[in-house]
Amino acid sequence: MDPAYTLSDDPAALQLDVIHGYLSRSYWSPGIGRDLVARALAGSHCVGVYKDGVQVAFARVVTDHATFAHLADVFVLEDHQGKGLASAMLGYFHGHPRLQNLRRWTLNTRDAHSLYERHGWTRITEGDPAPFMQRYDPQASSR
Repeated sequence: MDPAYTLSDDPAALQLDVIHGYLSRSYWSPGIGRDLVARALAGSHCVGVYKDGVQVAFARVVTDHATFAHLADVFVLEDHQGKGLASAMLGYFHGHPRLQNLRRWTLNTRDAHSLYERHGWTRITEGDPAPFMQRYDPQASSR
């Protein structure tokens, strides 16, 4: 990662306006409410990347710290992409002492498969016998 950037997992450093601003225009959570983002951050293990005190990247993990972790809301602001920031955040989580020896990590992505594959992730293909199911309420993000 470029030395002009700082990675931190300090919850006090997170900039809700930046995070909500990005997530509310992302393809995976358009229009998500600010309060809902704040609640999600409070219940997650979060990391941010900062340049000159301004947050420019974010990722969070939802986990029980024993059996699973779900990586979510990974983003790098457009002006800071291509500098290894997403890889640095993945490296942080993959190396974190409380996230070792988990049975399963999951994530959802529409367009960043190659990034995750470089970090050891594999695609769950159609017909995979793994027992993945979901409950999905697209209106929940706006409540």
